[in-house]
Amino acid sequence: MTETIKFTIDGIETEVPKGTLVIRAAEQVGIEIPRFCDHPLLEPAGACRQCLVEVATPDREGNVRPMPKPQASCTLEATPGMVVKTQNTSAVADKAQKGVLELLLINHPLDCPICDKGGECPLQNQSLSHGTAESRFIDKKRTFPKPIAVSTQILLDRERCVLCQRCTRFSKQIAGDAFIDLQKRGAEQQIGRFNEDVLGFATESAGGCHGYSPKQFDSVDRSDVSGLDHAELKVDAAANTPAGEAPVGAAEADESGQLFSSYFSGNTVQICPVGALTSAAYRFRSRPFDLVSTPSISEHDSSGSAIRIDHRRGTVLRRLAGDDPMVNEEWITDKDRFAFTWQTAPGRLTKPLVRKDGELVEVSWPEALRVATAGLTAGPSAVLPGGRLTIEDSYAYAKFARVALGTNDVDYRARAHGDEELSFLGSVVAGTGIGVTFADLEKAPAVLMAGFEPEEEGGIVFLRLRKAARAHGLKAFAIAPFASRGLQRIGDAGATLIETAPGAEGHALDALASAAGGSGDSVEAQAAEALKAPGAVIIVGERLAASDGAYSAALRLAGATGARIAWIPRRAGERGAVEMGALPNVLPGGRPVEDAAARVDIATAWGVDSLPSAPGRDLNAIVRDLTSGELNSVVVGGLELSDLPNPQAAAAALAGAFVVSLEVRESDVTEFADVVLPVAPPVERAGAFWNWEGRVRPFGRAIESSAGTDHRMLALLADTMGHRLGTETIESVRKDIDQLGQWTGTRVSVPTAQAQVQVDAAPGTARLATWHQLIDNGALQIAERFLAGTAKAPVARISATTAQSLGLAEGDLLEVSTEHGAIDLPVAITKIADNVVWLPMKSVGSHVHRDLNALPGDIVTLGAPRVAVPTSAQPAGAGLGAVEGNDA
Repeated sequence: MTETIKFTIDGIETEVPKGTLVIRAAEQVGIEIPRFCDHPLLEPAGACRQCLVEVATPDREGNVRPMPKPQASCTLEATPGMVVKTQNTSAVADKAQKGVLELLLINHPLDCPICDKGGECPLQNQSLSHGTAESRFIDKKRTFPKPIAVSTQILLDRERCVLCQRCTRFSKQIAGDAFIDLQKRGAEQQIGRFNEDVLGFATESAGGCHGYSPKQFDSVDRSDVSGLDHAELKVDAAANTPAGEAPVGAAEADESGQLFSSYFSGNTVQICPVGALTSAAYRFRSRPFDLVSTPSISEHDSSGSAIRIDHRRGTVLRRLAGDDPMVNEEWITDKDRFAFTWQTAPGRLTKPLVRKDGELVEVSWPEALRVATAGLTAGPSAVLPGGRLTIEDSYAYAKFARVALGTNDVDYRARAHGDEELSFLGSVVAGTGIGVTFADLEKAPAVLMAGFEPEEEGGIVFLRLRKAARAHGLKAFAIAPFASRGLQRIGDAGATLIETAPGAEGHALDALASAAGGSGDSVEAQAAEALKAPGAVIIVGERLAASDGAYSAALRLAGATGARIAWIPRRAGERGAVEMGALPNVLPGGRPVEDAAARVDIATAWGVDSLPSAPGRDLNAIVRDLTSGELNSVVVGGLELSDLPNPQAAAAALAGAFVVSLEVRESDVTEFADVVLPVAPPVERAGAFWNWEGRVRPFGRAIESSAGTDHRMLALLADTMGHRLGTETIESVRKDIDQLGQWTGTRVSVPTAQAQVQVDAAPGTARLATWHQLIDNGALQIAERFLAGTAKAPVARISATTAQSLGLAEGDLLEVSTEHGAIDLPVAITKIADNVVWLPMKSVGSHVHRDLNALPGDIVTLGAPRVAVPTSAQPAGAGLGAVEGNDA
């Protein structure tokens, strides 16, 4: 039972848990104390002194004696018998707070009408509510050159800063990233930044992310951005600033000497209590009181982060983090915050298209539906929905496949996949409801990650793991080829690496299961012992699908240790697609396709006589049979061919098939489509995502639009084909889903595959390791040039031994090739397993699937580039005004 104490605040006796800060206790009884530096998710600092209160405490004899000076309520814990008087009941506290405000405003510019924070500024509000009417300051205010570009995304106006330290505390405590910091003393104290030579985003920060010089970076071929002209994507950090207010040159060096290259930098803008930190993309775009705000959910990853969409006259101008303590607390990634321009970027589709004489032409809706119907009924068809869909859309695709096309040939997995994963998803994930949660991760004594890089593939998961490690001593272990910067920043000590070559994750997991039955000092024994603690969690990522036997081994390890399993995919729609049956072996709710009772259950609910009984083809088999002609047509939903394991084979398959594509904007599928049906992006429709926890995350429509949803388009198409789908509206879809109820029958069998023996890489070759960077060449990051400037530089990571055997040094160009193509990137010598090379999955200059047609664990050839990479056409790659972006 929590120990409590009683104390009095403004004459109100209140009881709070021991250790409660006075400022929190005041909030609980409805008393507002002004503050700037205080934030409930940051450690107390007492930096701004705005929350001063008068305090008296009992002495040893019990006499209540006042403290000699007002105290900062944000750092003071309530104690038994304490008497606190705020500005509401104490002239001393009121005078102290007014004095602090007066001092803060001495040098603060009176530029509220042009300041981005104007209208939602705590300093502005508190000056009106708690400040004095006139200033006594008559001297010249301190000024600085402005703005300073802390990164291509974040701009700093130093003269507005009130030295609250929220930004620096967030960066150090929450994100673990190096940021600008306080410099000098007294009246000269200011927020400083790093030297110009450190701020180039061609190099990564210290701490294990080995960088290289901008000149070496210039030699990388970065011209392969898709969707927009390369020249449009060059970052100009001075954009959106008035004439004469471009970012200035070098200032004093920071204490750390590291750059602010953070995936979470936008949070510092949101928590800044004044307009000192602003977003380059939003700067001078609008006033807060001109915006319409709509709560929503981010579409970028499986966390389901709460966001707020601010729009004006039908245009989204910014996105902010929502407050959801159960999921993302008050933080989001920069990708969630800034990557929304894809929805209105060039190439947006608004009218149906039909291919005539080899060209797509605009037609009426009835004609487009008739042509689509004729093509889909001419022979066997399949459905490829993709992993970015809402719950409602995934359900409609799954139902359309079974009811309108009469097939189980439906697979949403636009990535590496396999039969073992199908069994895992059907037995462990589908229909299981809420399992491991963010709160469970925060409380877990130990977490093991396999096939999952937390910062790159689940930013909010990374923040929770870091919080757990710092606050509760979480023991984190990772089965990975090397310790990424994200793994190193889980807590102060970082995660313990269990060095594993890609493709050998199953062996590593089985080794841990074996170690669980014994004792020893090895890393495996330590991890196995830690996982035996109640509440321990094994996180498995989608990349384990490329490692034979890995999912089965993870289940064996869970059985040996008692740890719980959490499956965390990358895309927002993956868990919903599993639950809604957008898989060849599973019907909605985890019902096995092969179970007769399950088929009857669904057929009855859908009002059809029967459903196909045999499991369908997976994505690879669909591509194969479209190529051979065994399948005639395919319905595609928001799929990017470059995401598929073999984009060339997929393109060839679509070229010979009849393709109906439902898309928001033009993609690499559009050129093969015979019918294109435009659909609405998330901002123009309502829906829900099912996050990795199993938590349903509904959101409403922010902007009115005539664009239809996938589930409506499929309902119209099914009607034209003579079938009733019943998914015309979001209400009808949700009613249809609800009537299915929970499945309590048999489930898909648990996978029991064994890890395969790996063949050693021959000299001059290596085993490929790869995963997506959070900010990369993804389709949902296109056209956000400021965000693109903060992407990590693409490098090829190899060990010192491997580099020596190839005669390469740090920064030299390395060619990684297969029979299908090659990727040339600078070498980053890393503490990684020998004969292993790591490449970013889909970054500028490194599209692994497209260029190599390879999966993690495949053997690739290493060597010096066979053709010199031209450098004359490449931008500088360093310096804030010329950091090249990409379409990520």
